[in-house]
Amino acid sequence: MKPLRSAVLCAALSFAPLSQADVITDWNHTAGDVMKAANVAGNPYTRAMAMMHVAMADAVNTAQGRYTRFTYNGPAAPRASAEAAAAAAAHDTLVRLFPAQKAKIDEAYAASLNSVADGAAKKGGIELGEQASAAVFADRANDATNAPDTYRPMTTPGVWIPTVLPIFPQYAQAKPRALERADVFRPAPPPALSSALYARDYNETKELGGAKSVKRTPEQGEAVKFWTQANLTPAWFSAAEQLGAARKLGLADNARVFALLAMALGNAFILDWDAKFTYNAWRPMTAIRNADQDGNDATERDAGWTPLNQNPMHPEYPSQAGINNGSAIGVLHAIFGKGPATIVATDIADPKLKRTFTSVQQMSDEQKSVRIWGGIHFRNSIEVGEAMGRRIAEYLVANTLKPTQNMAEAK
Repeated sequence: MKPLRSAVLCAALSFAPLSQADVITDWNHTAGDVMKAANVAGNPYTRAMAMMHVAMADAVNTAQGRYTRFTYNGPAAPRASAEAAAAAAAHDTLVRLFPAQKAKIDEAYAASLNSVADGAAKKGGIELGEQASAAVFADRANDATNAPDTYRPMTTPGVWIPTVLPIFPQYAQAKPRALERADVFRPAPPPALSSALYARDYNETKELGGAKSVKRTPEQGEAVKFWTQANLTPAWFSAAEQLGAARKLGLADNARVFALLAMALGNAFILDWDAKFTYNAWRPMTAIRNADQDGNDATERDAGWTPLNQNPMHPEYPSQAGINNGSAIGVLHAIFGKGPATIVATDIADPKLKRTFTSVQQMSDEQKSVRIWGGIHFRNSIEVGEAMGRRIAEYLVANTLKPTQNMAEAK
């Protein structure tokens, strides 16, 4: 990296000093703890993370001007403490989203502000963070994620069907971030039931994903148990923390990583739900118990087949694990590259349980595979979802939170 130009260096010394990345990762941990206590996961988890991290990134870059902002467009505030601004943005966002957890959030906020010296910079940072959070809430007020659940179970009049409703079907019509529409990357329909591709995937999941499978190895079974829904998405935020710490990222760089990752994962749930509820494809358990009706001679019915994993309450295609992985790995590869890196995934419920990987790609590969070993997805669904996720990441990295002229001059 080239030395800073003298004019930029003088400006940096004249105003609030650059803060370390700790405030970003600290609030990432706090958000995870808050949502665990509030029993929030899946779609609302990624929405909350995106709102908080975008507010933090916008607040930091209003103070430091290193990257473009996504939502907040108030005047630059170079004399404000970027650390105080980030903390205030995170605090206000989480308190508004999870008011029942206010005591826990306030405690984290006090700890954050204790590290910032009292004075005008701190006061200005707090005001800035509050404004950035308010701008994000105004932007997401009509994103349709809180629309009434009006999903309609379809059946022949008078004929019973299971009536446990799918989770968060309104996300199929929600507003994504930066992208114009939820269907912008909608894939083609799933393979025809009569196709060789469908038969290939059917038989793989039937053999490896059944509760009584004799072909799934004990190691594969342990991986399935670890990668529950509660662990899948948080593991990507943990990976970002570990990669950022290894690279010793500064505050603005770290804020950008988490904002891009959170937006990508938030979009992944919206775009995937659009596709899922468009195609309404059956899960492997339904497919395998009804194979005598699929018109495919290469699939054999198993009337009592059940998956190792519990079936998620939404349609199968495309895979949410696939699109999440494509989104996350697309962002992390774009910023950190594809080289080796030690990544440790920790179980949310039992921190003593961990899995260690030599790269984010290796973790991604295992997360995708367990959906087959657990009997809840077909391979093509995972591949299609991953391709969608990579397109989401590519678009966000290319079009949002881009380096400013100040950032370019610092290199």
